[in-house]
Amino acid sequence: MQLIRKLWKLPRIIGFGFAVILTSVLAYIFPGTAVEIGDIDFIGQASLPTGVIFQKTELGGLSGITYDSKTDLYYAISDDRSQKSPARFYTLKIDLSNGELKQGGIVPVGVTTLLTENGKTFAAGKIDSEGIAITSKNTVFISSEGDAGQFVNPFIKEFSLTSGKAINTLSVPDKFLPSRDRKQGIRNNLAFESLTITPNEKQLFTASENALIQDGSQAKPNISTPCRILQYNLISQQPEKEFLYATEAVAPVFDISKRFAHGLPDLLALDNQGHFLSIERSFTGLGFSVALFQVSLEGATDISNIESISQTNLKTIKPVQKKLLLDLKQLDLLLDNIEGLTLGARLPDGNRSLILVSDNNFLNLQRTQILAFRLKIESPLMRLLRRLTPSFKP
Repeated sequence: MQLIRKLWKLPRIIGFGFAVILTSVLAYIFPGTAVEIGDIDFIGQASLPTGVIFQKTELGGLSGITYDSKTDLYYAISDDRSQKSPARFYTLKIDLSNGELKQGGIVPVGVTTLLTENGKTFAAGKIDSEGIAITSKNTVFISSEGDAGQFVNPFIKEFSLTSGKAINTLSVPDKFLPSRDRKQGIRNNLAFESLTITPNEKQLFTASENALIQDGSQAKPNISTPCRILQYNLISQQPEKEFLYATEAVAPVFDISKRFAHGLPDLLALDNQGHFLSIERSFTGLGFSVALFQVSLEGATDISNIESISQTNLKTIKPVQKKLLLDLKQLDLLLDNIEGLTLGARLPDGNRSLILVSDNNFLNLQRTQILAFRLKIESPLMRLLRRLTPSFKP
């Protein structure tokens, strides 16, 4: 009987062994293969009321967030334009130790003032910091939308994580800069909201929240807007590619044409092969609507040499691929102005967490809301192993 049982298991053992060998070979040939999200589960929320004072600053306007796995700390950028206090980012602890986020699980532990290369604080109105991404060099990159109305250029700078002083500035292509005739460049408050760095730290990505003036209309009820994803090579410190990201056309709950808002507030690089998560966030007349998408650059047209999308045959441009991962209205939550996301701490079950943060606009009717999710992230090799050996459980 034991011999029969061993013979019965033999094909499964051979199949498993073959899968392991094949995946090992593929991993050697194709290192750093792409990942996809297998599943996503909501694991809780926590919030801070508007008006919280921390280290003599008002904690609010959190528009971007990034996570340092070495210290288990999160860094969240405030979009205060040096008006309430000098431009700054906050250090947060987020307790996910029990595999969920509960009210009281967010604790601010530090605030860092941003300084120019000359060691001065940023003057009021000269910065609108929106995106933040950490590096392994004890630095963070931060994006600023600038102020198109006042011809203040957007920027992407690298800052010391400890001192907050700017140490490097990436050049921004001219097509993104506001012009005096107002015929090109970013739209006010619709510029570099997003910022993310690939795991190997060779590339940085940001994007316009809405179309550049020369590229087309900003988002309107039932009308999409063509955003540009801007890719930097962090080895050469230069911009190298651009891609078209078309937002969803969103229908408002009722006619609020003058107050309707929709755009691309953040991106998150999942791997080194051009796969991301994106947030699209809308104010549709009855609160906020938020959706998470999986995004791929595979096959997308490099539009860095195209000065105006609106004057180009769109049939010649292949946009990035998008797939809806989660419409947050399914969570039956009162959502706030979600603008930032980051991969967070690993959960007790081994899966990775995803953290979303809201910008309360420093308004009493809003709050700083943090949402937590469990992500099941799979590589192609893992998916192949599952198909070859259905009983395999990592």
